[in-house]
Amino acid sequence: MCYDVIIIGAGPAGLTAGVYARSKMMKTLILDSGRVGGQLVGLYPEKGVHNYPGFETIQARKLSDKLYAQAESMECEIKEYEKVEEIENGEEELLVITSKNTYHAKSVIVAIGMGSFKPKKMGCPGEDELCGKGVTYLLPAKEELVGKKVTMFGGGNSAIDMALVADSVTDTTIVHRRADFRADEGTVRELEKSNVRRVMSANLLSINGKDKVESVTVEQDGKEIVIPTDLAVINIGISADLEDLKRWGLELTPDGLVKVNFDMSTSRPGIFACGDVVSYPGKFKQITTACGEATTAILMAHKFVKKPYWA
Repeated sequence: MCYDVIIIGAGPAGLTAGVYARSKMMKTLILDSGRVGGQLVGLYPEKGVHNYPGFETIQARKLSDKLYAQAESMECEIKEYEKVEEIENGEEELLVITSKNTYHAKSVIVAIGMGSFKPKKMGCPGEDELCGKGVTYLLPAKEELVGKKVTMFGGGNSAIDMALVADSVTDTTIVHRRADFRADEGTVRELEKSNVRRVMSANLLSINGKDKVESVTVEQDGKEIVIPTDLAVINIGISADLEDLKRWGLELTPDGLVKVNFDMSTSRPGIFACGDVVSYPGKFKQITTACGEATTAILMAHKFVKKPYWA
């Protein structure tokens, strides 16, 4: 079988690409090295997403579920936990070689987000020793937070959103190393209206406890402050692993992302890219941006594959 398009990555960009591909009646396969959902389920499943059109607020996990359900309803073939190793040129087709199989495609969409990402660490004493014993990089479900003192570290949208989730059920503090948050103004306003305690311009010195987290020590204005804590949630960004891109023979930007043209085409004919994995002047990493790029990528892949008379 030869697919019209194989989409690598099943986050918002990949799933959107799948929906648009099927609307064009393209035979579509979506592959992901992990679970469907990308960063929505891998980094902040409990976070509320406030700026996705059509929803006043939707939990990241639920948004992923809806995108997944829509792609399945459009009869996209989706395979989880199948890592793409190579993309080779065949005779008028592309060969997508995975850890389990070799697939034939007329076009490929690269939508792997930040690749095999993992949360960044603070690098302080106690972090590694107490990981899983009160130190976490994902906010647990709300029902698991009741009765626990939560301290969140970070200053972006994700950190604040997770602090607000925790604040709805328990005692919550957010610690940021700068004087101002980098999150959207609307998100900061919601934080200011909440009961979340803010500790600004503070550096984490240590996470304390023997068999579980008992407190964290931070430095603020030259003074050490001990904050009693049951759960230390660290959300300061991710470390991306995009080594696959080098093997796939795509031209990359100086920051290691895929270089694309205005139509999301890459340096290899028949291969397009979208989402956080691509870079160009003026690029913003937002879910809606990724979905828009996915739309363009698929429409251009359709023209490449089907060669309609109007193209």
